[in-house]
Amino acid sequence: MNALTRNFLISKFREYYLESSLDVPPSLEAREWGFILFDDSGMRRHKSFFGRGELADYVRSMVPAHIYHSAAYYQRPGAPTMKEKLWQGADLIFDLDADHLRKAPQSYGEMLAMVKKETLKLLGFLTADFGFAEKSIDVAFSGGRGYHIHIRDPRVLTLGSDERREVLDYLTGRGLDINRLRFKVVVSGDFGDDKVRALRCSPENSLGWGGRFNDAIVKFAEEIRSMDEKSAVIKLTKIKSIGKVRAVDFYSRIKSDQVLEDIRSGNLDSLKGVQEIWKYVIDNNLADQFVQVLGGETDEPVTADVRRLIRCPGSLHGGSGFRVTPLTLSGLEEFDPLQDAVVFGDDPVPLEIQKPFCTEMKGERYSLAEGGTEVPLHAAVFLMARGVAEARAKL
Repeated sequence: MNALTRNFLISKFREYYLESSLDVPPSLEAREWGFILFDDSGMRRHKSFFGRGELADYVRSMVPAHIYHSAAYYQRPGAPTMKEKLWQGADLIFDLDADHLRKAPQSYGEMLAMVKKETLKLLGFLTADFGFAEKSIDVAFSGGRGYHIHIRDPRVLTLGSDERREVLDYLTGRGLDINRLRFKVVVSGDFGDDKVRALRCSPENSLGWGGRFNDAIVKFAEEIRSMDEKSAVIKLTKIKSIGKVRAVDFYSRIKSDQVLEDIRSGNLDSLKGVQEIWKYVIDNNLADQFVQVLGGETDEPVTADVRRLIRCPGSLHGGSGFRVTPLTLSGLEEFDPLQDAVVFGDDPVPLEIQKPFCTEMKGERYSLAEGGTEVPLHAAVFLMARGVAEARAKL
């Protein structure tokens, strides 16, 4: 980034912060703050403020590219070492980033749509399975490729890293035991041998993974029922250890409306004898219900780290120029980051494109070749912040 570009971005960010306020978290004075400036000098952290006014004055004078606050609460948030800060607790936070999606689409807009779907899925877990009230949940578009969720329920504040990892394990289905989701009802048989009388699982709409397992079985059954016999048999025989005879038998059973109702009620008797189906259902249908964007080593530390810094809602993302936008749970569904998180206007700005680049914003698609061009201000800020364009002086 050259001096002209850096000064241009600083001037636009300053204009924004002079007119807008940050959506500061509760207990602002108990949190550590960190800032990255446009001079690439690294993060300035271990900052603390006594109130909104002091924080606003600092931001308007320094004009940072990125603004962060701690998820944690401290007795001495401005102390120079973590030990000296005296940790008191921390919000439970989740960072859902499109970079962590498996098989993420190439289009920026499609990636954002996919990660929003995962965010809505996670919120479903948090409200239904964990019982968090909506008033204790804050959601924000990250300004980049995803969303942040903050849980401020008093029950989670003192959870340690291990407990927070257990929450992640539940959400991602790690260690899920199929035998805990389905169970056999047995009676004593001849010579003391147990014989299976019935096979059961949790009924539909049950809380937790039991209910989701039922949903996955129903989805699988409906998929088979929608096929003609030839197609269904081809699909079923691809499952390990299911031959044509067993596949035809299974297909004839699953076509009965009563069987589908039995499955919804938790009765799996019609699936007995085709045990290989369980692994298939887990690997395909149930896997769709895991919060996949939380898996892996890249993002789990955000939730497990009780001293993590996270972007402040209302600030600007220095890598995009988008607003880190606070959202309500009800407003998330209709939120369009490429429209609603854009804060700059449409005045034309001359640029020098450093490398070919494609993007979309405010309903317009840009396919830019290397060289000089002119784009609206909101697109110019994005391109300069992304490092694919430099400001060009007007002739």
